[in-house]
Amino acid sequence: MDTGFEKYRFLHVALPEMRLDEVSLETEFLGKRLAAPLLVSSMTGGTSEAQRLNHRLAGAAQELGLAFALGSARVAIESSDLAQTFQIRDVAPDILVLANLGAVQLNYGYGYDECMRILEITAADALYLHLNPLQEALQPGGDTDFGDLLTRIEQLAVRLPVPIVVKEVGWGISGTVARRLIDCGVTAIDVAGAGGTSWSEVERLRIQDDALRRVAQDFRDWGLPTAEAIVQVRQTCPEIPLIGSGGLRSGIDLAKAIALGANLGGAALPFLKAACDSEQSLRSELRRFVEGLRIAMFCIGVKSVGQLQGTPCLRRLDDCREERR
Repeated sequence: MDTGFEKYRFLHVALPEMRLDEVSLETEFLGKRLAAPLLVSSMTGGTSEAQRLNHRLAGAAQELGLAFALGSARVAIESSDLAQTFQIRDVAPDILVLANLGAVQLNYGYGYDECMRILEITAADALYLHLNPLQEALQPGGDTDFGDLLTRIEQLAVRLPVPIVVKEVGWGISGTVARRLIDCGVTAIDVAGAGGTSWSEVERLRIQDDALRRVAQDFRDWGLPTAEAIVQVRQTCPEIPLIGSGGLRSGIDLAKAIALGANLGGAALPFLKAACDSEQSLRSELRRFVEGLRIAMFCIGVKSVGQLQGTPCLRRLDDCREERR
């Protein structure tokens, strides 16, 4: 499954009439200033190795002024001795931090108290509720009761003192679903579209039952590509804070996500791989994204993130072919 970004190309501006150092990547999201519109997306927690990686990732995000999201904190509630693996404010005191919990857990005994405990543990500025029906359906004994979940999200949104951001985990959120979530009190959406890590493939590798393993394989191309999800959600919910994630692999992908309507772009796999290598590799990878975005903006002649959103310099390849006819 492709992200959909390959269907778009920036129109190069050979005479941008500006200096590279005039490009400003600064932006604001959920009330926090960021040095660049990049989120180090949800990844890990609950093990000693996860604690080390979370500190490395959060510290690098702090250094570069980026946003940072933790992995699901459910294990921190179920095993209090694992709570420390989610505590990163000692290395990231200022940046935007998002805690994370599977939304379906609201149908399995979790509620306001548990979410407040997660916020207490993480000192997060916002709470991700992630949606993963396909992943749960492929897990033997998975949590598959998604019934009336919108009502439970609405009840939580009324009481929680921080913004709720709802995301998928890699199959995308449509415009229709996003509208329903926003109308029930959710503050922001992260489309987390198809084209990046496929959790159906991850589950396939873990499944012992042969028939279910082949079912997982059948879903390898399932989902709404990231680019399409961004466009749908922005058209349906023009007013909301929007994160575009799912398969972003460069600063150019980040630029495309923002040009299509996202306020931030998020990525996980490239940064996790780099963090597993070394702090130096992680910082280099983060800077590759940031500088790629900066140069892309320079080469289409835009000076700010606001100008990049909706720029006419991003063209669908199909439209370009039509113009050449």
